[in-house]
Parts: sequence; C-alpha cells; structure tokens
Amino acid sequence: MDPKILKHYIILHDNQDGPPDKASKILQDMKSTFGSNDCQLLCINSSQDRAVEIEDDPWSSWGLDSSPAKHLGGFLSTEDIDEMKVLMNDLTTKHIIPHMEQKIRVLNQQVSATRKGFRNQIKNLWWRKGKDDTPDTPDGPAYTFSSIESQIRILGDYAFMLRDYDLALSNYRLISTDYKLDKAWKRYAGVQEMMALTYFMLDQSRKDAEYCMETAFSTYIKLGLRGQQNAIRCGLWWAEMLKAREEYKEAAGVYFRVSGEEPLVSAVMLEQASYCYLFSVPLMLRKYGFHLILSGDSYKKCDQTKHAIRTYKAALYVFKGTSWGLIRDHIHFQLGKWFAFLGMFDVAIEHMLEILACTHQSKAAQELFLGDFLELVQKTGKTFEVCRLRLPVVRLPSLRVVFEDHRTYASPAAVSVKESLWRSLEEEIIPSLSAAKTNWLEMHTKLVSKEYKESNMCVAGEAIKVDIGFRNPLQIPISVSNVSLVCMHFVKTEEMQSSMWKAYTFNIVNLFSPFLFLLIADLSHLLILADEISSSTNLQNDEHLRKLIAGGEVDADNCPFMLSEVDFSLSGGETLVVQLTVTPKVEGMLKLVGVRWKLSGSVVGFQTFDSGQVKKRNARRAKPKQSHGNELKFLSLPRLEGSINYLPKRSYLGELHRLVLELKNQSEFPVKNLKMKISHPRFLILGSPEALDSEFPACLRKENSEKHGDAACCDERPSFFEFPEDLVIQGKEPVLWPLWFRAALPGSISLHITIYYEVGDVSVVMRYRTLRMSYNFENGRKSTISEEDVISNVGSRGSDVRLDAQVDNEDLFDVSRSPVADFHHYERLQEGTSDQSHSGTVDFILISHPRKSGPSTEFTDHSRLFSHHACHCSVASGGPLYWLMDGPRTIYHDFFSSFCEINMSLRIHNSLDAPISVRVNTGDSSPSTSHSGHPSGVASENQTGWHDISLSNEIKVTSDPLGITRSVRQLPANSVGPYVWCGSSSTKVQLAPLSTVEVPVQLSVFTPGTYDISNYQLHWELLQSESEARDADSRPSSGTYPGQSFYLTVLQST
Repeated sequence: MDPKILKHYIILHDNQDGPPDKASKILQDMKSTFGSNDCQLLCINSSQDRAVEIEDDPWSSWGLDSSPAKHLGGFLSTEDIDEMKVLMNDLTTKHIIPHMEQKIRVLNQQVSATRKGFRNQIKNLWWRKGKDDTPDTPDGPAYTFSSIESQIRILGDYAFMLRDYDLALSNYRLISTDYKLDKAWKRYAGVQEMMALTYFMLDQSRKDAEYCMETAFSTYIKLGLRGQQNAIRCGLWWAEMLKAREEYKEAAGVYFRVSGEEPLVSAVMLEQASYCYLFSVPLMLRKYGFHLILSGDSYKKCDQTKHAIRTYKAALYVFKGTSWGLIRDHIHFQLGKWFAFLGMFDVAIEHMLEILACTHQSKAAQELFLGDFLELVQKTGKTFEVCRLRLPVVRLPSLRVVFEDHRTYASPAAVSVKESLWRSLEEEIIPSLSAAKTNWLEMHTKLVSKEYKESNMCVAGEAIKVDIGFRNPLQIPISVSNVSLVCMHFVKTEEMQSSMWKAYTFNIVNLFSPFLFLLIADLSHLLILADEISSSTNLQNDEHLRKLIAGGEVDADNCPFMLSEVDFSLSGGETLVVQLTVTPKVEGMLKLVGVRWKLSGSVVGFQTFDSGQVKKRNARRAKPKQSHGNELKFLSLPRLEGSINYLPKRSYLGELHRLVLELKNQSEFPVKNLKMKISHPRFLILGSPEALDSEFPACLRKENSEKHGDAACCDERPSFFEFPEDLVIQGKEPVLWPLWFRAALPGSISLHITIYYEVGDVSVVMRYRTLRMSYNFENGRKSTISEEDVISNVGSRGSDVRLDAQVDNEDLFDVSRSPVADFHHYERLQEGTSDQSHSGTVDFILISHPRKSGPSTEFTDHSRLFSHHACHCSVASGGPLYWLMDGPRTIYHDFFSSFCEINMSLRIHNSLDAPISVRVNTGDSSPSTSHSGHPSGVASENQTGWHDISLSNEIKVTSDPLGITRSVRQLPANSVGPYVWCGSSSTKVQLAPLSTVEVPVQLSVFTPGTYDISNYQLHWELLQSESEARDADSRPSSGTYPGQSFYLTVLQST
C-alpha cells in the first residue's frame, strides 16, 4: 500500500443524539493532530419533529431500496442535504482529483527517466533476460510498492480513472511485457484485462480489445482456483463489452465459458446467457429456453428451488405448442416435483397432468410419470377432480346419444340401421304415415303442440344410452373405474315454461351449446332434448356440479334418475367403446353435462359434452301435446320387448328353419292392434300359432297340416302381417309366435323387422309405438346332399312325385300351404312372374333331407329340411334327347405336384321309339370364358366366395329340337384355358328306342378355380331306312344341342 496515500478525516454527528458542541470540540482536537485542512465536521438529522418533508428521495438515483415503510431520510433537513453535497464536492475537487493529478505527474517523470526511451528499453530487456532460468512460482516474483513495476501499474490505473486512456494504455503495454517476462501470470492477466477495458473505452480496435480480454480470461483459467474469481470478473467485463456493442450471441458464449463447475455460478451465468439469446438478432428462442433449463438444473443442485422454478416456468413458454415434446415433458415433470417439494400440491398436479398422455415417450418413461403422479396424489390425502383429464382419452367424435320415443329398438344392430329404411317399412303399417305419405312434416306439425317444436321425445323410465369411446394413448395398461354420466335434474315449473324453456327453444335453432338437455313432459314422462347456452368457465365454478362430479350428491333412493357405472382396463393403445345409461324416474328437465371416471382409484376425471360433436341417433322432432287438466296424473308408457329365439348360426342354401318370435310387455298397461312388416319376406315370414304344437319338420307334413286345418294360401298376400285383433300383450307372460326362415340366397343377409302396436288410454301424445328389430344371417351355398339324399317329394302344380322308393306316404310335405307355398310365391315374384298359370310351364319344389354328417352317411337327418324352387319351367318339347352331366362338384388337389385329372360321365336318354345316333363333341376352354362368368375365378390364395349357380344344374334338362335355346360358344383355336378335355374330341354312340347310355369323359385342370363345364355339343340323327324315311312324318330327323352349365370347383389342397 502507498504509505503516502491521501487521508481526509470527517466527523459525522447525529443531531438526534445531542447538540453539536461535543462534536466541535472533537473537531478542534483532530485539527491539532492531523492538520486543519484534512479534518471536517458533518452534521445530519437536524430536523427535530420531522416537519420537513423531502419530496425527492436522495438515494433513488443510486438504486437503493427506499420504500415508504422504511422512512429513510426522515430527519434530514434541506440544510443537511446541501451540506452533504458541498462536502462531497469539496472532497472530490479539492482533495482527491488534485492528489491524483499530482501523483500522475510525479510517476510519469520517474517512469520516463527509467523506462522510456530506446536506451532504457534495451537495458530493461537485457536485465530481464537473465531471469529466464528462474523457477516459475505460483504468484510470480514479489513486487514492492516502491518497485518500478508497481509504480507503472499505479500510473496506468490513475490515468484510467481520470479518463486519460492513451496514457493508461501506454503504461499497461509497458508493464505487460515485464510481467510476462517475469512469469507473473496473475498480474499479467490483470494488465491484459485493463488493456481490454482501455481499448473499449477508446472505442478504437475491437480486435485488440477482444484479444486482450481472451488472453486475460485464458490466463486466469490456467491459474485454477487462485484465478477463478478473477476469471469470473473478467468474463463479466467481457460480456458487458459485447452487449454494449449489441453482440449478444458472442456475449452468451462468454457467459457459458464463465459458468464453470460451481453450481451457483453456473446457474447465474447460464441464465444470463439465455437472456443474451433472447436479445440476439435473429431471435434464438430455443437456445434461450435450453439455457434456462440448464440454469434451472444448476439452481436445483445448490438448493435454490424457487430460482429453479422461475427459470423452468420461463422456459415452458418457449417450448409450449412446439414439437419438442421431450423437453416439454421434462419441464412439466420437474416443475411438478419441485412444487410438491414446496408443498404446492395443486400446482404440482397441474403440471403432472400435462405429461400423463405422453405418447412419444418410452414405456419406461410413461411408467415413471404415471407412478410419480399417483404417488403425489396419494400424498395429498384427497381426491382431485380434473376437467378434461387426458388419460384415458375421450373420443368425442364417436359420442352418440341413443334414446327412444315412439320408436324402440330391440338391439344395438337395429339402432345402426338408416332411418330412411325404417321409415319405408313403416309407411304402410303406421296410420298417420300411410295417410300423409311424403308430407310427413306437415302431419308432424299438426300432431305436435307448438311448445315442443325443435325437440326430441323419449319416455321416462326408459334408459337413455350414450355410446362413448375411451382410448389409452400409453404403452402401459391403465385401470379405469366408476365410469358414469354426469347429469343434472330440474323440476319443470310454470316459471321454467314461461322463461327458461323458451330461451332454450330459441337457442336450439340459432346457436351451438356445449350441453344437452332432456325435458320430461307432463302427461307421459316424455323427455325433450334441448340445448343450453353456457360456458365451461361457469361450469367449473358451479358448486353443485362439482358435487355431482365427486359423486357425493344424493342417495340412490332420492335421486330423480339412475346412472350406470362401468369398470374396465385398457391395455397399451387399446380403444374401447362403452355404453353408459341414465334412466330418469320423474318428470322435469335432465341435463347431460358430461362423463366422469376415476383413474387408478385416485383421480376423478370428467369431460363435458359438446352438442356439436354429439351424434343424436333419434332424428325425429316430435313434441307432446299440452295438458288441459288442472290435476295431472303421471303414468308410464308400455314398451314392447321382442326377440327371435332359435336363430341358426349358419344355414345352407334352401334350408328351412322354424324360429320363435317372443314378445313381452313388462308394463301394467296393455298393447294391442299389433302389425308386423319384414324387409325381405323371401327369407322370413310369419306362421300360424298351431305350428308350435308339434316338432319341426313334422308340423309341415300333410297329415299334420290336414289335422290343423290350415287353409291353402291365397294368391294375393298383404305386404304386412296383422296379428289377431283379440291379441293383447300385458304382464310378464310372453307371447310366442312362429316364424319361418328360408335361406333363399347365399351370403350375408340382413333382415329388418318392424312391429307396430298401439298404446291404451295412457297418453294422448303417443298413441302408438314401434319395435324395430334387425338380424344378420350367414347362408352357405349348399349342403352335402346328392340324389340319393332326396327322400321326400317334388311338387309340380299341386301334384306330388316321390323320388325314392323307400319313402313313406307319411313323409310327404304339403307344398300348397304355408310356409312352402308362401316362399314359392315370393320366389315367383323375385323372378318377375305372378301366380297365374301359363300354358306349357310348370313350377318345381324340391323338398329334401340331408345325410347325417359323420363317418357313416347311410342315414338321413330328418331334423333338417331343404326346399328348392324352380319357377315357370317350360315342358313343351318334341326333342328326342335328355342328358345330364354327372360328376363331383368340389375337388381338392395339390397343383404343386401335378395337374388334376377328373373323371365324369354324360348320361344320355333317347325318348323316341326309334333308334338314334348321338355324337358328343368337346372343345377346350378359353382363358376368357372358363371361369363361369367370373373373370378372376377363385385363385389359390382366395378359395372362398359365393357363385350364382342356377338350380337347373340339379335336375335333368330337356332339349330343344330346333336348337335355338342357346348358341354355341366360339372358342379361340390358338388359346389354352385353365382346363382341357382329355381323350377323343368326338365320341359317337347309338341309342335304342327309349334307352339310356352313359358316355365317360375326362378333364385336366391346371389351376384352381370354379369352372362352367358347358363347352360341348350333342349332335343327334335318326337311324332309319329309306322307306321309313319316306313314310315318316315331318318331324326333324337331326339336330344339335349346346352343353348345359355344370359348375365344378377345384381348390388347392392344404
């Protein structure tokens, strides 16, 4: 330290402690000791009663905290403040600055005499060269205050303080070389640091300033712990220099270098670096957020949790709404843990909720997040209600409300059927619709009162079903329990009718709202769907709604509605559609607010419904009528329940089944005047009640039909079926009615049934209701039956023909009565023919039993019955030939080993009383015509499918003598199809009168498929002498017939 440092003594006296006499005495003693020019007295707090108010805060310009609560300077008078200003002005101008100027002149003369000039520089360099071999000590050589190196450094510092930067820079350069040669690295770094600041103040060379600062910082870093604080100071100066030049990006890099390994220093420097990225051009937001996260981690390491939360919250605004999901999840997860550490559990849970549905995270991370969240909730000891909890995800687009008014549904399958289809079925059986037809909207207006326009009706006491989908977005399984609807019930009063209900009705037409309302009408407990204009914010503040969500509202006995609850588990990525129900018990208004659930038994989540996203299944806008009585009696409407028993899982083409229609009415009020209409009577018709008295198929035999006295079916049949007028369904006893089902076509068949019934004097609004039923059937192409299996009878315009000699007369079936005659009627309608007779035509009904399946097929399965119908078949023929292709229908073969050879036979019958000669010509198939009209056939990789095979293949075909029924196929001669005929291409045989011959034929099939084996021709010619030919009549003596269709299926064996 400079022994001749400037000294000035000030006596500070507080006038509140006593009069200034004692201070003046002390001042005189000090002047006698230290000199009169170096001693001074300063009195403060001269105001006695704080009467003088200071408008300007004297410490405000220095950034000190002078809040009104502290009352700083309250006893300072104006004279005190003026005296302090005069004292500091005199101290600066009369003592400090003159002393520094004098010191600079003295030191400058000494340095100029000893170190400046060429001679002194050479001398100093020569003298210091001899010190190269000296050992390198940590702090370098010791310099005394009186040494020339110390004097040069003092000279440079004084010049810098007095803003003589050129003089300061020349001295810093001079001493820098000495420190470097003496290996005084710490002093060398300090001089380099001051040189950089001097360059910066001169605003000359930015390169030299940065170079000096880089040298100083690097030298401090090399010194290790001894230079750490100096390095931090140097880095801060460096960063401030760069920020002053608006080089924020470079300043951020300096802060990052200064951060080091000490947590608190690193946290502060990284935070400052993030702010530099925020002010840089262009804006670097992601680096700003990234360095804030690094700063927050460093703050947490040194237990500065609040600072860590502050930096993380600032970083959250950067990554919110971006694709950087992993960083965002990390921020929410850490904030959740830190807020929980501070005891702020509500805020902690809010952040943890943001990462529950993190689909982009790994399975281990998802397990960690969910486990910590549930553990945090358990620590709070209470249940949290979370709006729009994202685990599981509620699929609002799949939300669907299903309710019933006059239209009721027997199964979910019936609900999914289009309304237009049901309306077309009900046009004839509903009196109002049949009278109005297409003008049903006008009819609707007349039937419904004006109060309930733009509303939908359903009946109280019947469940309102809500189908809603839940999806697990995670890879881990989750448990969801207590899933139920959130509803609110209001009693309908006159005030509600006059004010609130009118507002709801208006809002339905013009606005969208997030909630659904159900209003129960007076007379019949009818529910009317409407909307309310409200906001989700008001919903959150509704205390009553919060009680509903919590589930602790009222007990089940006093609740005006019943709710169903569902528990389920979802595996990773699974989606499940859950059906929830609410059943109102009393009249009023029911509000469907949303759905609630409990996640892992800890967190209650709920989701509000948006009416714009709800699919309302019931689209009819019907309203109840006004009540005209003063006293109202609330009664329940009856509801008919129906089902079909003994449904077959799978049927084959032509198979008959007896089903049972079961109808129930659980209400105490009866239903009557039932009507029923079926969408496809070709497949399903109603029978008579007597059909249930005996077993199937014995009830269809002639003897049983005659005993029951069933009348033959008339030619004209109504489009719908009316139940007997005296039939009344009431109570728990069901009504059973037989139904007849026949697989008229192969494939999947959908049958829709609607039952109309009228309600008693229960409601003046809803006089009738309908029950809608829908079923799907799967019909196979054919059963495994052959000619020997046909043991019943064939009906031909009312006559019976037995095909098997072993059949008894008791096994004959009555084809002139229902259901066979009814099914035959609809088959004729399907083919475009009526029941009127045509000359030369005949209808065939083939009734058959199949063989029993198993190793032995010698016995017939009498429990199954098949009926096949061929309508309007021509019998007018004078041709001599009848033929039938005989052979297997389906074959399995391994085409990888070889092609398939199939042996078949052609049975030809001569119906003339004269011998004839027949020549069978076979032709190969072509690629475009061999697959039975199906371009692709049935490939080996797709061996299933239905093919429209005519019934004429199952019976003997009558020939046409003129050969004009079908034309011969022209096959390309140079093409090879998927199969060819083997052996001779022409075979000639002679047939005696009224005889039959069997011609063997063989095919070679090269690829799997279904083929129409009809590419052959039969040429016949009478064998007669010349005299017989002259005596013969004008009948043809020769002709040509094309082959008839025979479908053969060849499949690849497995």
